Amino acid sequence: MARRSSPEINAGSMADIAFLLLIFFLVTTTIESDKGITRKLPPIEDESEPAESIHKERNVFEVVLSRGGELLVKDKPMDIEDLREAAIDFIDNGGGTGSAACTYCQGPQADDLSENPKKAIIALEYDRQTKYGKYIAVQNELMGAFNHLRDRVSQSEFGVPFSELQEELNKASNDVQKEEVKQKIDQIRKLYPLNISEAKPERVN
Repeated sequence: MARRSSPEINAGSMADIAFLLLIFFLVTTTIESDKGITRKLPPIEDESEPAESIHKERNVFEVVLSRGGELLVKDKPMDIEDLREAAIDFIDNGGGTGSAACTYCQGPQADDLSENPKKAIIALEYDRQTKYGKYIAVQNELMGAFNHLRDRVSQSEFGVPFSELQEELNKASNDVQKEEVKQKIDQIRKLYPLNISEAKPERVN
């Protein structure tokens, strides 16, 4: 008795189906990308300006975050809830005289705080094993201090907070408007430059 041949599966269109599936997944798949914290390095200082005025101890706000999440500000323990206010007082102190005087500062003018916002440097040091959540919380408080001061001076100078100037720039319909808003933003940034220096991670106990 002759053996019956089994029916064959038509695989002629399998390549087309596989290609269509590949295109589908390429189009619909979203690739997540890690986003860091935006930082703009401060401009190079004019060489004619004495270097000692930049690095005076009073102009450096030392923030140390240990592996256990303990916060030290100028070698003194501090709760993270108090960091923003302390940073505002330091940056906006206005303790300088002569060429270092600040006419727009509203700080306490203490002898142990910065002379001028343009000279104020926040030095952040953290342990390699510091929890990321703690690190972000500290960054958030420091950025909040700068945003508060920029909003205040922008409100005084232009009648709108600094954050709204950023929105105006995005909504500007022509180059003339964009340039006007950019000049305002640059003016505010020069009054309160974002001088945050992150030291190389060390093992801080």
